[in-house]
Amino acid sequence: MSTTTTNRSRTKGDVDSSFMDGAFELAERGRGATSPNPVVGAVIVKDGEIVGAGYHERYGGPHAEGNALAQAGASASGATLYVTLEPCSISGKTPPCTDAIVAAGIARTVVPVLDPNPRVSGRGVSILREAGVEVELGLMREQARTLNAPYFKYRSTGLPFTTLKLALSLDGRIAPPPGGPRWTSSAASRELVHRMRAKADCVMVGIGTVLADDPLLPVRAAEAGRQRAGGGRAAGGGSPEAGVLQPARLVLDTHLRIPCDSAIVSGARGVRTIVACCDSVDPSRRTILENAGVTVWRSAAPDGTLDLTFVLRRAAEEGLISVLSEGGAAVASSLLQRGLVDRVAFFVAPRLYGAGGTPAFGSLDESWWSGLRGFENGRWTEIGGDGLFEADVVGSDTEPV
Repeated sequence: MSTTTTNRSRTKGDVDSSFMDGAFELAERGRGATSPNPVVGAVIVKDGEIVGAGYHERYGGPHAEGNALAQAGASASGATLYVTLEPCSISGKTPPCTDAIVAAGIARTVVPVLDPNPRVSGRGVSILREAGVEVELGLMREQARTLNAPYFKYRSTGLPFTTLKLALSLDGRIAPPPGGPRWTSSAASRELVHRMRAKADCVMVGIGTVLADDPLLPVRAAEAGRQRAGGGRAAGGGSPEAGVLQPARLVLDTHLRIPCDSAIVSGARGVRTIVACCDSVDPSRRTILENAGVTVWRSAAPDGTLDLTFVLRRAAEEGLISVLSEGGAAVASSLLQRGLVDRVAFFVAPRLYGAGGTPAFGSLDESWWSGLRGFENGRWTEIGGDGLFEADVVGSDTEPV
């Protein structure tokens, strides 16, 4: 991030965009540690030089504006504040940022987008303007909404932003025939998945994946790029990477078949672990899991199935607003069929598994693609010999961000 503006011929808009880019870069450093709060970055500029910068580092900690103001000190007086989301105007775990901005003597604030929280939306900007602070609103608005897509999704629908990640063969299989290779995707792709987990609040799988693979779903220190900084997101510190900020683990298990000696249950006291089941499961089975440190959510669907919308809404209500679903086939098809996927990340490996492999979308019927659902903003990236397809899902049943 540049600390000065040296090209005098640049327009005011160019200069503002450059400093806002720096605020976006800072905001990303808090990814995965601030939920259910948004990620926010702030830069304070005076006479063309950055005098203060900060970001929201963890839930419950100081906000980006407060960190930037603390660094700027007296230099904040008469300066311009660039912040990636409307400053908060309510007291929570920290005092209102608007009060601190006014007290510091900030002369101008550049804000790309209003906070969708109805308790804040528009109020922060109004307070600043009434106090004599010039506020410019709307610069790089869409980029700001993309930066906090999970937060905007939660505030508009009550649901988390859900990414469906799958490793596929060229013929659309997510698992090989018996005796096939252990991994479908490359080592480079699997390393990237760890980074994706590190940015998510929750990793979700179905019981079929647990029974077939007995996964632990960890974030390794080498790929996390971030250590736990007390009081952040859901509990971490368990095996195998003590001290690494771990996402919560959510297992969709209608009939509560998860083995008590599975890796996920065995590590439940070190990492937040949730199993969602139907309401009619054996209470004694629930008690055994709860005694092992597992949180059990019961879905009271009248037909005895698991209500995925209920589960995801419960996740968002408990602060898990960014969900990475890692399969398997039944979960992937059900999420897509119900319009509950916001983004896909498909790692396509140069393999053919044939009829003996497990199809990725066996239960996805024609109503999905005939119902104006599809992908947009798609892109392909080469990762260790695999092709990674990433795209936004459009035409979901929930209100778009």
